[in-house]
Amino acid sequence: QVQLVESGGGLVQAGDSLRLSCAASGISTFNIGWFRQAPGKEREFLAIISRGGTMRDYAESVKGRFTISRDDAKSTVYLQMNSLQPDDTAVYYCAADFAYRGSASTNTRNYDYWGQGTQVTVSS
Repeated sequence: QVQLVESGGGLVQAGDSLRLSCAASGISTFNIGWFRQAPGKEREFLAIISRGGTMRDYAESVKGRFTISRDDAKSTVYLQMNSLQPDDTAVYYCAADFAYRGSASTNTRNYDYWGQGTQVTVSS
């Protein structure tokens, strides 16, 4: 069992940046994805990083603005979010997958463990 804990969310203004963290003991074992879910919308894939950090992939909607990284010595995966806009308002989740699935990493059903989420609110 892996317990993922997200942190770093909050209320920011348009154009600001935030860095989210996803911490878990043993996180180095997993490929880690970030998702978000806005009210009334489906959970949306944002980014994934492989074990060891050799492979990364992003949704087109955040490519160039968001950066995923990991520090296994700190048992943490990060999501750096720049140039935030009101449309980025959502609950942000990290999730762990034993396998790196390439394009299939966008599918929430492929993930074995989820965190509880952290709220990000961007005001205009």
